[in-house]
Amino acid sequence: WFPSLKAIGTAEGEDTRKAAIRQVEKGLVLLEGAFGKCSKRKAFFGGDQIEYLDIAFGCFLCLLRVEEKVNGIKLLSETKTPNLLKWAHRFCSNAVVKDVMPTIESLIESDEIIMGRMKGVASPASKL
Repeated sequence: WFPSLKAIGTAEGEDTRKAAIRQVEKGLVLLEGAFGKCSKRKAFFGGDQIEYLDIAFGCFLCLLRVEEKVNGIKLLSETKTPNLLKWAHRFCSNAVVKDVMPTIESLIESDEIIMGRMKGVASPASKL
């Protein structure tokens, strides 16, 4: 799942990018089903509180949102992944999580620096 998410941002060509998006969407639909089975209609994967699976997937939420914003797409949606979308909101709003989650803007800035370095292009921020 993560390689497909990463492939969205590094895809060369529109067809490759669309294929990566489809792969991520398929993975999220599977995760939507797993969430339903694990949570048993509760707020989080393990029930009423944030537990291991929430943290494991929650670590990817910021990256998911970066790809959404940078690429103008919606990966977590009300139509395909309504329960994951609600879970993501609850997870990010939780007092334990909200103060430690990086902002999407700071991650986009970091991503631009990293991608610039990977492509061999010096970024103005990398000279700091």
